[in-house]
Amino acid sequence: MSAGGGRAFAWQVFPPMPTCRVYSTVAHQDGQLLVLGGCGRAGLPLDTAETLDMASHTWLALAPLPTARAGAAAVVLGKQVLVVGGVDEVQSPVAAVEAFLMDEGRWERRATLPQAAMGVATVERDGMVYALGGMGPDTAPQAQVCVYEPRRDCWLSLPSMPTPCYGASTFLHGNKIYVLGGRQGKLPVTAFEAFDLEARTWTRHPSLPSRRAFAGCAMAEGSVFSLGGLQQPGPHNFYSRPHFVNTVEMFDLEHGSWTKLPRSLRMRDKRADFVVGSLGGHIVAIGGLGNQPCPLGSVESFSLARRRWEALPAMPTARCSCSSLQAGPRLFVIGGVAQGPSQAVEALCLRDGV
Repeated sequence: MSAGGGRAFAWQVFPPMPTCRVYSTVAHQDGQLLVLGGCGRAGLPLDTAETLDMASHTWLALAPLPTARAGAAAVVLGKQVLVVGGVDEVQSPVAAVEAFLMDEGRWERRATLPQAAMGVATVERDGMVYALGGMGPDTAPQAQVCVYEPRRDCWLSLPSMPTPCYGASTFLHGNKIYVLGGRQGKLPVTAFEAFDLEARTWTRHPSLPSRRAFAGCAMAEGSVFSLGGLQQPGPHNFYSRPHFVNTVEMFDLEHGSWTKLPRSLRMRDKRADFVVGSLGGHIVAIGGLGNQPCPLGSVESFSLARRRWEALPAMPTARCSCSSLQAGPRLFVIGGVAQGPSQAVEALCLRDGV
């Protein structure tokens, strides 16, 4: 059901985290919002673990992570939260995999990744965890793909990605995992590829029309959206610098092609390093960095039914580099950078009855 305009959305402000942080790992399980690791004011990865009880709106300190890390991936497996990869206190990629047992309030170590990796993407399907790509200790992007089997506590290798990368966006649609973008060193990747979970084969789809770093990506109603970012100059354009853009590109999964939407359908604000999600028939873009000297607080949505952008209520706390998580009708925006690492926890919500 499509929500009707900006009045259909509102912000819910939660008590701030006890620990300010950026690049934290977040998970939602049984009414608990877990915030794990990340970087604090000193810029070093943390072992701090905290949870927000959604019913009482109170924070509780959890047992610390066995391995301090930032930028890890998290997957919920029943009553466990699996934390995968990331970067440690000496800025090295992590192979450690650890599980937090919700009912027991403690951590257990699990089988390590075949290779240490930061920026690894994870997808859960039918109780299995798929890990794709990452950046290794040699700073080279990885093409590795492996699947974790919880019953055997082991990782099994799968066919490698055609394009090595880290920090890619992943989407599960049907029996396929779609992998979009990411980075190779400082360069953004334009590849768009799909892994068939049944055939265990890769398919290359047409690449993104434009090369942009720190873009936002979302999937909704059979289409993949790539929004904004820092436009990179072409290989022969030596005088151009990266610049913020409001570009909107859309891939139709049924027809297998990209469409670059016209200027009239671009985002209202040029932005990068922002939160993006899908709520109530809208693609929403939240905060980030733009041409202003401080993080953006503006929020906008693209109505899939009306095919237009609309302004939404501004963020209570303007930020960039936030962690995010969607849980039902809420899109949580957690931590990030305001003037420094932030404690803010806020959620963009669909109003009741929408």
